[in-house]
Amino acid sequence: MRRLDAKGIDCFLPDLAGCNESLAPHGDQSIAHWRQAVAAAATHFRADRVLAIRSGAWLLPEGCAGWAYAPAKPAQVLRGMLRARTLAAREGGRSESADALLAEGRQQGLELAGWSLGAVLVRELDEGAFALPEGLIAIEQAEVGGKPLWLRAENDVDPAQADALAAIVAAGMADA
Repeated sequence: MRRLDAKGIDCFLPDLAGCNESLAPHGDQSIAHWRQAVAAAATHFRADRVLAIRSGAWLLPEGCAGWAYAPAKPAQVLRGMLRARTLAAREGGRSESADALLAEGRQQGLELAGWSLGAVLVRELDEGAFALPEGLIAIEQAEVGGKPLWLRAENDVDPAQADALAAIVAAGMADA
């Protein structure tokens, strides 16, 4: 966002319920609820372009134009979180299966990768068929370069990736 600002492109990042400083419990949230919040924020700020990153693409309101950087599929993300939990259980000497966890999560909610996911959110992730909305251009990792930040073992920053992503968006804004 700082790099886009330096290029004269104003932007904002909505702070969604259940995330960051929000007092709303994360376990009470849903993709549908977040989608409504993103739509309200886009309307409030009169956003004419969006940049969604990874799962943020699931939250975009209809009719948005812009870019989706490395959009992920909901079920794929859920499977990765389930796999991480079963591996951690195995390392801790416990046996858990992804299928059993998913069944529990769909009924009662579940804690995965440190996140409390309510049953509604688990079902949305499991059942969610994601297709990139019309009007959005996918930005693949190869266009940005480097190793994807979400695959790194520790939180990290990559200034070259940030520069590349901002350049792609700025070029697209100039062409619009």
